[in-house]
Amino acid sequence: MKKVASGWNLFEIAWLVLFTSIAVGFTVISKDSLFGFTVFITGVLCVVLAAKGNLMSYVFGMYNTVGYAYLAYINGLFGEVMLNLLFFVPMNVIGFYMWKNHRQDGKLIMRQMELKGLLLVGTVCILGCLLLGFGLSFIPGQNSPYIDATTTVLSVVATFLMVRRFKEQWLVYIVLNLFTVLLWAIRLLEGSSEGMLMIVMWSAYLVNAVYGYYNWNKGVKEVAA
Repeated sequence: MKKVASGWNLFEIAWLVLFTSIAVGFTVISKDSLFGFTVFITGVLCVVLAAKGNLMSYVFGMYNTVGYAYLAYINGLFGEVMLNLLFFVPMNVIGFYMWKNHRQDGKLIMRQMELKGLLLVGTVCILGCLLLGFGLSFIPGQNSPYIDATTTVLSVVATFLMVRRFKEQWLVYIVLNLFTVLLWAIRLLEGSSEGMLMIVMWSAYLVNAVYGYYNWNKGVKEVAA
């Protein structure tokens, strides 16, 4: 826990307290499940620590991954279920060891992509979203197939960039979080009991993604220097 609590600045503490307070309020008022609340808290800790380049991000991420997969399953978001169980679980393990082996003076060594890499990432994202969305549209009970596909593909791409320590992961996460808020807003309008809490959680991720890009951009400059 020392590794989790050390090195926090005022902004990180303030927004973590803010979104945690909102989550507690929604949980009490709307009588949401305690389980959904734990998914929220571990998810927020996971992404905040990732923005800081902290190895413990993957520890909290493992619980969040399994918990979120269950919430997605009961809401008919099967693309999200497959993404979390078949991809994020093993990638949490791989990411932990890759980050552990690329540190200098206790800090993660952050990287920047070249233009060719950015163009490749953009192409993969667009084609992947269209193809997976088309496939998901044939599954009975699937909700919002193309939005579900977009969040799935962008999550995969962002995770690969994260494991490889590229700062551009946060640009992908910004787009991903916007689409995921939209996805859960649709589910909320259709009666999902966990919808509001998930909207708050992914809004917190969006704020963190912006901060993550800022922080990693500084990290890349420090490595170059």
